[in-house]
Amino acid sequence: MPEQRQTGGFNPNVPNIARMYDYYLGGKDHYTADRVRAEEAIAADPTLPVLIRENRAFLGRAVRYLAELGVDQFLDIGTGLPTQQNVHEIAQSVNPAARVVYVDYDPQVVAHGRALLAGSHVTRMIEADVRRPREILEHPELDLLDLSRPVALLLVATLHFVPDEDDPPGIMAELRSALAPGSHLVMTHASADGVPDVVAKVVEVYNRTSAPGTPRTLEQVTALFGEFEPVEPGLVWAPLWRPDHPVDPDQARQTWFYAGVGRKP
Repeated sequence: MPEQRQTGGFNPNVPNIARMYDYYLGGKDHYTADRVRAEEAIAADPTLPVLIRENRAFLGRAVRYLAELGVDQFLDIGTGLPTQQNVHEIAQSVNPAARVVYVDYDPQVVAHGRALLAGSHVTRMIEADVRRPREILEHPELDLLDLSRPVALLLVATLHFVPDEDDPPGIMAELRSALAPGSHLVMTHASADGVPDVVAKVVEVYNRTSAPGTPRTLEQVTALFGEFEPVEPGLVWAPLWRPDHPVDPDQARQTWFYAGVGRKP
């Protein structure tokens, strides 16, 4: 039976998705249980570390694109452990006044984030769960952002950890409705559309972590954008979204993460 999603406290013996992600990226904030499960996932898909790096690279390109477009407010839900080239670092390299609020349900992630951001007047980390969007939208520390103005909402490698019974379409509808026109939605999401056998093996491993995974189809992920209009090139495999160098489409398909940016009209 899979370990249940960790909802509070700290247990190094339960493989944790944020610490596994840190391991893939070559970080140091992980424990034996995380490394063991991460290596099992890599055995299921040896390209997994590349996929994770591509996901991170897409996040960087999307944030820079939006910051250069003039977006100066970012709400990053499911941020994970701090690493290199975090959202606030990229956005504030373009506009030092850009405001960023990170959200995560994991107390360890929140503690790391708050330590990293200590003393910042334009960046915050709050503890809340995407499965309860009202908890995020009504959090007192979200007042750093002005929701009457455009905001970039980021859910990068987050929603595939929300099972169908928690109603991801309903969650996204509530979050989207809280945003002003001109806001953007940045998302990546695991999908079995490209390499279904590989994804099935990785999901089997993640079903024995703090947060089992639910890959979704192109149509299902597209629906999560709702009324938001796609920014070119639309919803594509992550390496194909405005790449910095030529990318082989067949190779990109192996990453099995859809990525896209949408704009609220």
